[in-house]
Amino acid sequence: MIVPQSIVFNGDLGSGKSTVSVEIAERLGMRRVSVGDLYRQMAQERQMTALQLNLHAELDQAVDGYVDQLQRDIAASGECLVMDSRLAWHFFTDALKVHMITEPGEAARRVLLRPSGPAEQYTSLEEAKARLMERSESERNRFIIRYGVDKAQLRNYDLICDTTRAGAAEVIEHIVAAYEGRLCPEVLREAPPLLLLDPARVYPTEDIVTLRGRWDAAPGGDVAAAGDEPLRIGYTGEHFFVVDGHRRLSAALQDGCRLVPARLVAEVDEPVVGGMSAIDYFAAQVRPSMIHDWSAAHGIELPLPEPALLGGGAVLAGEPGASA
Repeated sequence: MIVPQSIVFNGDLGSGKSTVSVEIAERLGMRRVSVGDLYRQMAQERQMTALQLNLHAELDQAVDGYVDQLQRDIAASGECLVMDSRLAWHFFTDALKVHMITEPGEAARRVLLRPSGPAEQYTSLEEAKARLMERSESERNRFIIRYGVDKAQLRNYDLICDTTRAGAAEVIEHIVAAYEGRLCPEVLREAPPLLLLDPARVYPTEDIVTLRGRWDAAPGGDVAAAGDEPLRIGYTGEHFFVVDGHRRLSAALQDGCRLVPARLVAEVDEPVVGGMSAIDYFAAQVRPSMIHDWSAAHGIELPLPEPALLGGGAVLAGEPGASA
Protein backbone atom coordinates (compact mmCIF):
# COMPACT_ATOMS: atom_id res chain seq x y z
CA MET A 1 0.00 0.00 0.00
CA ILE A 2 1.33 3.41 -1.01
CA VAL A 3 1.27 6.05 1.72
CA PRO A 4 0.21 9.32 0.04
CA GLN A 5 2.90 11.97 0.20
CA SER A 6 4.08 14.92 -1.81
CA ILE A 7 7.08 14.74 -4.14
CA VAL A 8 9.38 17.75 -4.14
CA PHE A 9 12.02 18.35 -6.78
CA ASN A 10 15.23 20.31 -6.46
CA GLY A 11 17.83 20.75 -9.18
CA ASP A 12 19.62 23.45 -11.10
CA LEU A 13 18.55 24.66 -14.53
CA GLY A 14 19.10 22.04 -17.20
CA SER A 15 18.73 19.06 -14.85
CA GLY A 16 15.35 18.19 -16.34
CA LYS A 17 13.30 18.67 -13.19
CA SER A 18 10.59 20.68 -14.95
CA THR A 19 10.02 18.04 -17.63
CA VAL A 20 10.10 15.18 -15.13
CA SER A 21 7.95 16.88 -12.49
CA VAL A 22 5.27 17.78 -15.06
CA GLU A 23 5.01 14.20 -16.32
CA ILE A 24 5.08 12.65 -12.86
CA ALA A 25 2.30 14.98 -11.70
CA GLU A 26 0.19 13.88 -14.67
CA ARG A 27 0.98 10.20 -14.16
CA LEU A 28 0.13 10.26 -10.44
CA GLY A 29 -2.80 12.64 -10.80
CA MET A 30 -1.29 15.32 -8.56
CA ARG A 31 -1.32 19.10 -8.79
CA ARG A 32 2.05 20.61 -9.70
CA VAL A 33 3.43 23.90 -8.40
CA SER A 34 6.58 25.48 -9.87
CA VAL A 35 8.44 28.11 -7.85
CA GLY A 36 10.82 28.50 -10.80
CA ASP A 37 7.96 29.73 -12.96
CA LEU A 38 7.07 32.22 -10.25
CA TYR A 39 10.65 33.52 -10.01
CA ARG A 40 10.91 33.91 -13.79
CA GLN A 41 7.68 35.87 -13.80
CA MET A 42 8.96 38.08 -10.99
CA ALA A 43 12.24 38.63 -12.88
CA GLN A 44 10.44 39.65 -16.06
CA GLU A 45 8.18 42.04 -14.17
CA ARG A 46 11.29 43.72 -12.76
CA GLN A 47 13.06 43.61 -16.16
CA MET A 48 15.82 41.49 -14.62
CA THR A 49 17.53 38.25 -15.52
CA ALA A 50 17.01 35.31 -13.18
CA LEU A 51 20.58 35.76 -11.91
CA GLN A 52 19.98 39.46 -11.24
CA LEU A 53 16.85 38.61 -9.25
CA ASN A 54 18.83 36.06 -7.22
CA LEU A 55 21.50 38.63 -6.44
CA HIS A 56 18.80 41.20 -5.60
CA ALA A 57 17.15 38.69 -3.27
CA GLU A 58 20.37 38.51 -1.26
CA LEU A 59 19.74 42.13 -0.27
CA ASP A 60 15.94 42.24 -0.29
CA GLN A 61 14.42 39.57 1.97
CA ALA A 62 10.93 40.41 0.72
CA VAL A 63 11.59 38.46 -2.50
CA ASP A 64 12.30 35.22 -0.69
CA GLY A 65 9.81 35.99 2.05
CA TYR A 66 6.89 36.01 -0.35
CA VAL A 67 7.88 32.74 -2.04
CA ASP A 68 8.79 31.04 1.26
CA GLN A 69 5.46 31.85 2.86
CA LEU A 70 3.69 30.45 -0.19
CA GLN A 71 5.58 27.16 0.21
CA ARG A 72 4.93 27.04 3.96
CA ASP A 73 1.21 27.53 3.37
CA ILE A 74 1.10 24.76 0.74
CA ALA A 75 3.07 22.37 2.97
CA ALA A 76 0.78 23.11 5.92
CA SER A 77 -2.33 22.44 3.82
CA GLY A 78 -1.58 18.71 3.78
CA GLU A 79 -2.29 18.44 0.05
CA CYS A 80 -0.26 15.76 -1.75
CA LEU A 81 1.26 17.43 -4.76
CA VAL A 82 4.36 17.72 -6.92
CA MET A 83 6.48 20.74 -6.04
CA ASP A 84 9.22 22.04 -8.34
CA SER A 85 11.31 24.24 -6.08
CA ARG A 86 14.93 24.57 -5.00
CA LEU A 87 13.93 24.91 -1.34
CA ALA A 88 10.75 22.84 -0.98
CA TRP A 89 12.78 20.01 0.63
CA HIS A 90 13.33 22.41 3.56
CA PHE A 91 9.62 23.18 4.02
CA PHE A 92 8.02 19.79 3.17
CA THR A 93 9.18 17.50 5.97
CA ASP A 94 7.20 14.40 4.95
CA ALA A 95 7.66 14.51 1.18
CA LEU A 96 9.79 12.32 -1.08
CA LYS A 97 12.67 14.72 -1.68
CA VAL A 98 14.23 14.35 -5.12
CA HIS A 99 17.44 16.14 -6.11
CA MET A 100 18.30 16.07 -9.82
CA ILE A 101 21.86 16.56 -11.03
CA THR A 102 23.61 16.62 -14.38
CA GLU A 103 27.04 17.36 -15.82
CA PRO A 104 27.38 21.20 -16.01
CA GLY A 105 28.25 21.26 -19.71
CA GLU A 106 25.23 19.10 -20.56
CA ALA A 107 22.99 21.35 -18.44
CA ALA A 108 24.26 24.41 -20.34
CA ARG A 109 23.62 22.72 -23.70
CA ARG A 110 20.04 21.92 -22.72
CA VAL A 111 19.37 25.47 -21.59
CA LEU A 112 20.78 26.87 -24.85
CA LEU A 113 18.55 24.59 -26.93
CA ARG A 114 15.26 25.55 -25.31
CA PRO A 115 13.30 28.73 -26.02
CA SER A 116 14.27 31.52 -23.63
CA GLY A 117 12.39 34.58 -22.50
CA PRO A 118 13.88 38.03 -21.90
CA ALA A 119 14.87 37.01 -18.36
CA GLU A 120 17.27 34.25 -19.51
CA GLN A 121 19.38 34.62 -22.64
CA TYR A 122 22.85 33.23 -23.35
CA THR A 123 25.05 33.77 -26.40
CA SER A 124 27.37 30.77 -26.04
CA LEU A 125 27.81 27.46 -24.28
CA GLU A 126 30.56 28.83 -22.08
CA GLU A 127 28.48 31.85 -21.08
CA ALA A 128 25.50 29.62 -20.26
CA LYS A 129 27.68 27.28 -18.18
CA ALA A 130 29.31 30.14 -16.28
CA ARG A 131 26.05 31.98 -15.58
CA LEU A 132 24.20 28.83 -14.53
CA MET A 133 26.98 28.01 -12.07
CA GLU A 134 27.00 31.60 -10.81
CA ARG A 135 23.25 31.55 -10.33
CA SER A 136 23.39 28.23 -8.48
CA GLU A 137 26.17 29.46 -6.19
CA SER A 138 24.24 32.67 -5.49
CA GLU A 139 21.22 30.63 -4.41
CA ARG A 140 23.34 28.29 -2.34
CA ASN A 141 24.99 31.15 -0.44
CA ARG A 142 21.66 32.85 0.13
CA PHE A 143 20.09 29.69 1.53
CA ILE A 144 23.05 29.08 3.85
CA ILE A 145 22.97 32.63 5.19
CA ARG A 146 19.20 32.96 5.45
CA TYR A 147 18.12 29.45 6.45
CA GLY A 148 21.28 27.72 7.63
CA VAL A 149 20.84 24.91 5.08
CA ASP A 150 23.06 23.85 2.20
CA LYS A 151 21.19 22.73 -0.93
CA ALA A 152 24.37 20.99 -2.18
CA GLN A 153 24.42 18.55 0.76
CA LEU A 154 23.13 15.23 -0.55
CA ARG A 155 21.80 14.06 2.82
CA ASN A 156 19.07 16.70 2.60
CA TYR A 157 17.33 14.47 0.07
CA ASP A 158 15.82 11.01 -0.25
CA LEU A 159 16.68 10.40 -3.90
CA ILE A 160 19.53 11.76 -6.04
CA CYS A 161 19.06 11.24 -9.79
CA ASP A 162 21.74 11.95 -12.40
CA THR A 163 20.06 12.91 -15.68
CA THR A 164 23.23 13.43 -17.75
CA ARG A 165 22.50 10.55 -20.15
CA ALA A 166 19.23 9.08 -18.87
CA GLY A 167 16.13 10.11 -20.77
CA ALA A 168 13.05 11.56 -19.10
CA ALA A 169 11.05 8.32 -19.44
CA GLU A 170 13.73 6.29 -17.66
CA VAL A 171 14.12 8.87 -14.91
CA ILE A 172 10.35 8.99 -14.38
CA GLU A 173 10.11 5.19 -14.10
CA HIS A 174 12.83 5.13 -11.43
CA ILE A 175 11.30 7.97 -9.41
CA VAL A 176 7.81 6.43 -9.53
CA ALA A 177 9.30 3.05 -8.52
CA ALA A 178 11.00 4.72 -5.54
CA TYR A 179 7.78 6.55 -4.64
CA GLU A 180 5.81 3.29 -4.74
CA GLY A 181 8.41 1.40 -2.68
CA ARG A 182 9.60 -0.84 -5.52
CA LEU A 183 13.16 0.53 -5.82
CA CYS A 184 15.71 -0.15 -3.05
CA PRO A 185 13.17 0.50 -0.26
CA GLU A 186 15.66 -0.47 2.45
CA VAL A 187 18.03 2.33 1.41
CA LEU A 188 15.24 4.90 1.25
CA ARG A 189 13.86 3.72 4.58
CA GLU A 190 17.04 3.19 6.57
CA ALA A 191 19.87 5.20 5.02
CA PRO A 192 18.79 7.81 2.48
CA PRO A 193 19.64 9.18 0.07
CA LEU A 194 19.35 6.53 -2.61
CA LEU A 195 21.68 7.51 -5.44
CA LEU A 196 20.77 6.83 -9.08
CA LEU A 197 24.05 7.64 -10.80
CA ASP A 198 25.31 7.67 -14.34
CA PRO A 199 27.96 4.90 -14.20
CA ALA A 200 30.03 6.77 -16.77
CA ARG A 201 30.52 9.60 -14.25
CA VAL A 202 31.68 7.48 -11.27
CA TYR A 203 35.42 7.30 -10.52
CA PRO A 204 37.27 4.08 -9.64
CA THR A 205 39.55 3.88 -6.61
CA GLU A 206 41.52 0.80 -7.67
CA ASP A 207 43.70 -0.04 -10.66
CA ILE A 208 41.80 -1.95 -13.30
CA VAL A 209 44.66 -4.47 -13.67
CA THR A 210 44.11 -5.59 -10.07
CA LEU A 211 40.35 -5.64 -10.54
CA ARG A 212 40.52 -7.64 -13.76
CA GLY A 213 42.46 -10.37 -11.98
CA ARG A 214 39.71 -10.60 -9.40
CA TRP A 215 36.95 -10.65 -12.04
CA ASP A 216 38.73 -13.30 -14.10
CA ALA A 217 38.90 -15.48 -10.99
CA ALA A 218 35.16 -15.20 -10.41
CA PRO A 219 32.99 -18.25 -11.23
CA GLY A 220 32.29 -18.15 -14.95
CA GLY A 221 34.03 -14.80 -15.26
CA ASP A 222 30.60 -13.18 -15.67
CA VAL A 223 30.87 -9.57 -14.55
CA ALA A 224 27.16 -9.03 -15.16
CA ALA A 225 26.40 -11.67 -12.52
CA ALA A 226 27.32 -9.15 -9.83
CA GLY A 227 23.62 -8.55 -9.15
CA ASP A 228 21.58 -5.49 -8.21
CA GLU A 229 23.08 -4.77 -4.80
CA PRO A 230 23.57 -0.98 -4.66
CA LEU A 231 27.10 0.31 -5.03
CA ARG A 232 28.73 1.96 -2.02
CA ILE A 233 29.71 5.45 -3.07
CA GLY A 234 31.65 8.40 -1.71
CA TYR A 235 31.21 12.02 -2.81
CA THR A 236 33.79 14.82 -2.70
CA GLY A 237 31.25 17.58 -3.27
CA GLU A 238 31.95 17.36 -7.01
CA HIS A 239 32.96 13.79 -7.87
CA PHE A 240 31.35 10.42 -7.07
CA PHE A 241 33.71 7.48 -6.49
CA VAL A 242 33.45 3.77 -5.71
CA VAL A 243 34.10 2.65 -2.16
CA ASP A 244 32.79 -0.86 -2.83
CA GLY A 245 31.34 -2.24 -6.06
CA HIS A 246 33.84 -1.85 -8.92
CA ARG A 247 32.64 -5.13 -10.40
CA ARG A 248 29.00 -4.03 -10.41
CA LEU A 249 29.93 -0.62 -11.82
CA SER A 250 31.90 -2.26 -14.64
CA ALA A 251 28.95 -4.54 -15.39
CA ALA A 252 26.65 -1.52 -15.63
CA LEU A 253 29.03 0.18 -18.08
CA GLN A 254 29.39 -2.95 -20.19
CA ASP A 255 25.62 -3.38 -20.29
CA GLY A 256 25.09 0.23 -21.43
CA CYS A 257 23.19 1.26 -18.29
CA ARG A 258 22.56 4.97 -17.87
CA LEU A 259 21.58 4.77 -14.21
CA VAL A 260 22.87 2.51 -11.44
CA PRO A 261 21.60 2.41 -7.82
CA ALA A 262 23.96 3.22 -4.97
CA ARG A 263 24.03 4.11 -1.30
CA LEU A 264 26.02 7.07 0.03
CA VAL A 265 28.84 6.04 2.37
CA ALA A 266 30.33 9.48 2.96
CA GLU A 267 30.26 12.95 1.46
CA VAL A 268 32.85 15.73 1.67
CA ASP A 269 34.16 15.73 5.28
CA GLU A 270 32.35 12.60 6.46
CA PRO A 271 34.67 9.64 7.19
CA VAL A 272 34.97 6.77 4.75
CA VAL A 273 37.39 4.60 6.72
CA GLY A 274 39.79 5.14 9.61
CA GLY A 275 38.70 8.74 10.03
CA MET A 276 39.71 9.59 6.44
CA SER A 277 37.18 11.97 4.87
CA ALA A 278 35.62 11.44 1.45
CA ILE A 279 37.79 14.20 -0.01
CA ASP A 280 40.99 12.80 1.51
CA TYR A 281 40.11 9.23 0.52
CA PHE A 282 39.59 10.29 -3.09
CA ALA A 283 42.89 12.17 -3.09
CA ALA A 284 44.76 9.22 -1.56
CA GLN A 285 43.33 6.56 -3.86
CA VAL A 286 42.79 8.09 -7.28
CA ARG A 287 45.56 8.70 -9.81
CA PRO A 288 45.45 9.98 -13.42
CA SER A 289 46.68 6.62 -14.76
CA MET A 290 43.88 4.83 -12.91
CA ILE A 291 41.28 7.13 -14.50
CA HIS A 292 42.79 6.76 -17.98
CA ASP A 293 42.91 2.95 -17.75
CA TRP A 294 39.35 2.67 -16.44
CA SER A 295 38.06 5.03 -19.15
CA ALA A 296 39.89 3.17 -21.91
CA ALA A 297 38.63 -0.21 -20.72
CA HIS A 298 35.00 0.93 -20.75
CA GLY A 299 34.98 3.35 -23.69
CA ILE A 300 34.09 6.40 -21.60
CA GLU A 301 35.72 9.76 -20.90
CA LEU A 302 36.14 10.57 -17.23
CA PRO A 303 37.62 14.07 -16.93
CA LEU A 304 40.67 14.45 -14.71
CA PRO A 305 39.80 16.19 -11.43
CA GLU A 306 41.73 19.28 -10.40
CA PRO A 307 45.30 18.43 -9.24
CA ALA A 308 44.51 19.27 -5.60
CA LEU A 309 42.11 16.31 -5.50
CA LEU A 310 44.56 13.77 -6.92
CA GLY A 311 47.00 11.89 -4.75
CA GLY A 312 48.38 8.43 -5.31
CA GLY A 313 48.23 6.20 -2.25
CA ALA A 314 47.72 2.46 -2.57
CA VAL A 315 44.68 0.61 -1.27
CA LEU A 316 45.45 -1.15 1.98
CA ALA A 317 44.25 -4.69 2.46
CA GLY A 318 41.07 -4.87 4.49
CA GLU A 319 39.90 -1.32 3.67
CA PRO A 320 36.53 -0.83 1.92
CA GLY A 321 38.16 0.11 -1.37
CA ALA A 322 39.91 -3.24 -1.43
CA SER A 323 36.75 -5.21 -2.23
CA ALA A 324 34.54 -5.12 -5.30
